[in-house]
Amino acid sequence: MPKQNLLLFQYAVILQPKFDKEGEVSDPGKVIVDVTEVLAPDDQQVKLIAARAIPEEYTTSLDRIQVVVRPF
Repeated sequence: MPKQNLLLFQYAVILQPKFDKEGEVSDPGKVIVDVTEVLAPDDQQVKLIAARAIPEEYTTSLDRIQVVVRPF
């Protein structure tokens, strides 16, 4: 198996705001997983790690969840 170099990434998980029919915010957005540093071979692996870090109470709101990743 070939060796892969690990790269340093940061990720965070954001819950986007929810709007009612009038366009008013009915549930504000927030950061649900703080900025976290991780070593991984690529950003796809980081997204998988971030998905596993999503708290259980937000699994019914996956359509509002955004995972953001940045490399160093």
